[in-house]
Amino acid sequence: MTGQRARECFTRARIARLATLDDTGRPHLVPAVFALTGDTLVFAVDHKPKRTAHLKRLANIRAHPEVCLLVDGYDEDWDRLWWARADGTGAVLPPAERAAVSAHYVDLLTRKYRQYADRSPDGPVVEIQVARWSGWYAT
Repeated sequence: MTGQRARECFTRARIARLATLDDTGRPHLVPAVFALTGDTLVFAVDHKPKRTAHLKRLANIRAHPEVCLLVDGYDEDWDRLWWARADGTGAVLPPAERAAVSAHYVDLLTRKYRQYADRSPDGPVVEIQVARWSGWYAT
């Protein structure tokens, strides 16, 4: 799969898996809804219940900004299997920047996910500059 095709798969995907590293180098994997603009992937902390306000994914990105996101398509017909990956550098946007930059990103998320129509994300926003798109498909 070409990088361009991998990016196109991300454009259509609804959910990704976000991989980060903690301070000890241990991987941490969580699902994430996201929006894509150019070669920038964004996600935001939303109102869904969480165990803590101090999310490990945010701490990990602050400590080790290298991240990876994966989307995939599974089918019982294994000739239709595929996955696409985005490797990049993430940043948790600081409050001073949130007013301008994050508002645009939250708007992108709200347009993509109808679940945000009544309550858009109001938590930290993460911006990921994708350096490499890659992927695979069975046929």
